[in-house]
Amino acid sequence: MNNTDQTVPHVLKKLARLLGTQLKNTRLDIPPQFGSGYCTGFVFNEHIRMLISNYELNEDVIIQNPDVNPAKKMIFFKFQNIFSRAETSSPHKCPSVLIGTSRINTDDIISIHTNTATINIEVDANYLKGLFTGSQESSVLKGLLQNKRPLLFEQIMYPSLQKNVDEILSGPANETFKLFFLRVKAEELICRLLMELENRDEKQLHALNNHDIQAIYRVKQQILEHLETPPVIKELALDAHMSPTKLKRLFRQIFGDSIFSYYQQFRMQEAALLLSEDKLSVSAVGYRLGFTNLSHFSRIFKAHIGMNPKHYSLRKSN
Repeated sequence: MNNTDQTVPHVLKKLARLLGTQLKNTRLDIPPQFGSGYCTGFVFNEHIRMLISNYELNEDVIIQNPDVNPAKKMIFFKFQNIFSRAETSSPHKCPSVLIGTSRINTDDIISIHTNTATINIEVDANYLKGLFTGSQESSVLKGLLQNKRPLLFEQIMYPSLQKNVDEILSGPANETFKLFFLRVKAEELICRLLMELENRDEKQLHALNNHDIQAIYRVKQQILEHLETPPVIKELALDAHMSPTKLKRLFRQIFGDSIFSYYQQFRMQEAALLLSEDKLSVSAVGYRLGFTNLSHFSRIFKAHIGMNPKHYSLRKSN
């Protein structure tokens, strides 16, 4: 077995065999009869691995996951909406990363979905724990590193983190340094994301199950699809089949923000897009997003975007 074989995730080799094709320098190009796009992966060492997927398949593929090791407690980082695509300009599709413990998904069966545009990084929790000095005061950080309960967090990707992701996607010009470069960039991303999570003020974490996670994400989708209507907690809780207290608690735990604050953030991002991309007037945007008082809309917009909507619109048109 050569060095290249050792640095390619087994799941990628298995997918290549299933599709009847060969890997070329750790890259799997999807054969035209099965779809389009590519998938590439790297095993940096026994503690950390990465899979980059940007493809569309004609149908889902189910395979056994040969990389599952129950003895290891892995933490996953799943980056979504991070590829540059015109159709993902909507704030509903803004770049984000899911961070969770391996106990969220312990199945040894993987469904390779038809449409995937993600980067997945998996790292051994004990390896990460060994990189920190002193005790971790943050309950979020402690909960992740201990990896004893199913936990999931979502973090919005701000521009400097997206720049780091873009460097991973473009890779180094020199093949000699490729594996080293990508490992350093992956670990930098992980470090910066953990620093973000440490800033969250959650005092107590609650173990999650798949039912609760699905319910919370249905609530999130409902909020984002109706940005013109402020969320009503009681109604959302009823739809989620949980108490308002539990809904608010789990939503904040996953997204690091209250339901209304989260809604307002995306509402203003949508307003910014309508002003800059669709070239709508300030009043048209305000009314479309459910504001009856345009002065109130201007104040909220400025608080989130940093300038009032009229100045923002003028700046983007120049």
